[in-house]
Amino acid sequence: MFLSVFDVFKIGIGPSSSHTMGPMIAAARFLAEIRRDDQPRPANAPAASISVSLHGSLAFTGVGHASGRAIVLGLNGYLPGTVDVDRMDAIVAETEASGIVHPAGHPPYRFRPQIDLVYDKQTRMLGHPNGMRFTAHDGDGSVLLKRDYYSTGGGFIVCESELKKASAAPAAANPAVPFPFESADQMLAMARETGLSIATMKMANEATKRGTSEVEAGLDRIWKTMSDCIDRGLERSGPLPGALKVRRRAAGLYRSLLEESGRNQSSPLQTSDWLSVYAMAVNEENAAGGRVVTAPTNGAAGVIPAVLKFCLQQYTGDDVASARIFLLTSAAIGGIIKHRASISGAEVGCQGEVGSASAMAAAGLCAVLGGTPEQVENAAEIALEHHLGMTCDPVGGLVQIPCIERNAFGAVKAVTAASLALRGNGVHMVSLDACVETMRQTGEDMSDRYKETSLGGLAVNVVEC
Repeated sequence: MFLSVFDVFKIGIGPSSSHTMGPMIAAARFLAEIRRDDQPRPANAPAASISVSLHGSLAFTGVGHASGRAIVLGLNGYLPGTVDVDRMDAIVAETEASGIVHPAGHPPYRFRPQIDLVYDKQTRMLGHPNGMRFTAHDGDGSVLLKRDYYSTGGGFIVCESELKKASAAPAAANPAVPFPFESADQMLAMARETGLSIATMKMANEATKRGTSEVEAGLDRIWKTMSDCIDRGLERSGPLPGALKVRRRAAGLYRSLLEESGRNQSSPLQTSDWLSVYAMAVNEENAAGGRVVTAPTNGAAGVIPAVLKFCLQQYTGDDVASARIFLLTSAAIGGIIKHRASISGAEVGCQGEVGSASAMAAAGLCAVLGGTPEQVENAAEIALEHHLGMTCDPVGGLVQIPCIERNAFGAVKAVTAASLALRGNGVHMVSLDACVETMRQTGEDMSDRYKETSLGGLAVNVVEC
């Protein structure tokens, strides 16, 4: 099993990695399928129109998560990492007005979002809670090509055959990388045998796929995107998109903290205040559909940037090497969690999103502050353990309540977990692997009402105004 740091951390757009980025990427995959020469078609008929149906969690919360908007952008040939965020509204408006998508390298296809995009809440696709069905039709409406895709969290997309293959035979450890750990126990064993840090082992694995300088440049780009997102969130105010009209708070809180600092006022709460404002800044940007980094998802995108910024400000200064160690260590933990459980809120609840992010951030902070591999694993376990059972119940199907504040708490828990681990010797009762397995089992037992469907919890007990 090899999951690259650039799979865990993807540059994209908000508000959701599974419900926005995933459908957008799926649309791009379907366009590529349409253009394949080996696709069977009646008399080689060209595709004239496209229709899409969303199922499961995508159907229930897709409107609030901008899934339809993402599909329109994807069918116009755009990808989350490169689309011009300032042009998105215009692109969507053009398609809604014309009923036509114009992907580069393709003929135009008819796609009328109000008619050809269906939020099917009745039919559940069995492979995963986030199912999508794309269909291409000829000029007479006959089906030429049909593909099912599943958005498994963090911007990852699999088709039906890939999902079945993974279920039938989980991927074996990748022999092409020098440290092919699939679990935390394996990771620690390799660290003990070699005397290497988790970040060093992760870098060695990454370097087999791309040059070291390319990996370092990619890591720097990820941190810059995260940092820029914090800065944008600290500057912008006003209501967020959606019926709730939730107002941004990060900019006001930031100004208040700066004023207190200017008056040399100190408070025992300032550490959590700064962590909270950074995390909220990111997730307000995410809720507005801005440029973010999956970490490991969009719904949890604020935790890792907040803890990393706090780490650099409080401990290491603006140190590139520390940021790289933090991200590599975090990605190693995130890869284990995704491989052995899930990072999808629609699959295991928010324990798989903010819980995973908090574990990753705790591990990264512990590593930068000199923690041993055993202490790093302990930090990740502590953070994840205290998110077990957390539901995903977004009010109004929007990634706003309780998501924005929840990232602040995830960041605070991460710092607390790292601190506890650093004051220990790495020996502890509950292993990270056991905690991840517990999360997986808890997610299986959790009612679908609490897994990103907005059918239970806060989503039904908060009156939308």
